[in-house]
Amino acid sequence: MSKDVLVVVGAGQIGQAIARRVGVGRQILLASLNLDEAEQAVSLFRNAGYQATAATVDVGARDSVQALVAQASRMGSVSGLIHAAGVSPSQAPLETILRVDLYGTALVLELFGNVMATGGSAVVIASQSGHRLPALTQQQDSALAMTPTEQLLQLDFLQAGQVADTLHAYQLSKRGNALRVMAEAVRWGQRGARVNTISPGIIITPLANAELNGPRGAGYRNMLSASPVGRAGTPDEVAQLAALLMGPDGTFITGSDFLMDGGVTAAFRFGDIQQPALSPVP
Repeated sequence: MSKDVLVVVGAGQIGQAIARRVGVGRQILLASLNLDEAEQAVSLFRNAGYQATAATVDVGARDSVQALVAQASRMGSVSGLIHAAGVSPSQAPLETILRVDLYGTALVLELFGNVMATGGSAVVIASQSGHRLPALTQQQDSALAMTPTEQLLQLDFLQAGQVADTLHAYQLSKRGNALRVMAEAVRWGQRGARVNTISPGIIITPLANAELNGPRGAGYRNMLSASPVGRAGTPDEVAQLAALLMGPDGTFITGSDFLMDGGVTAAFRFGDIQQPALSPVP
């Protein structure tokens, strides 16, 4: 059995699609908050000829992520990481979004960065939303990138009354993901490993369907129709880019963020899509 381990944090459609492309010949550890989801994914992978194991993880809890790192390390050499876990603005209160999407990503990067094998690589799934947040100060950018993980949620501009609503929390988190990966790429490079972010637009998954049918659904549908491509994306399209970044053709790429949104952000800046206003800060 192969001792080369690929860890998938967030066993949803995007994580699975990437793992199908980069997991051949590896042991794949599929981790989700929901064990049933992870086990269903494992069944699909095993029936398709992959070596796969299920695990549970709460990315917002240090002991849970540490346990996942330990499990992966017992299986062999951790040479790949796909971090695709998260919650959307319609799924959770802003405190949960910051804990899962911002702190959780920083925690996964910190702990897996301590064990990643030489030649290893990772992708973190961020979001187009991070590109539509107005510019932060240099100090805020540096704080999101460099603040020790356990102090991250204590930053002044993340406190009650400073974050307007769940969309604002999500945008801050996703901007933070890209900045964090850029900073972590320096540390990972000392181990001979690489890490990048992909910032997808609307990719048809259960999470995206929740948004399309949620309180902001009309805005999202308008976003798609007015975009240059005129449609949503698919998990397999994200996976094609991820396979490049994680594979032998991507070895000169690290610390980078790839916007992949069908031109939605371009249309926000230079086209006909109007930027939705954030709710006023209480």
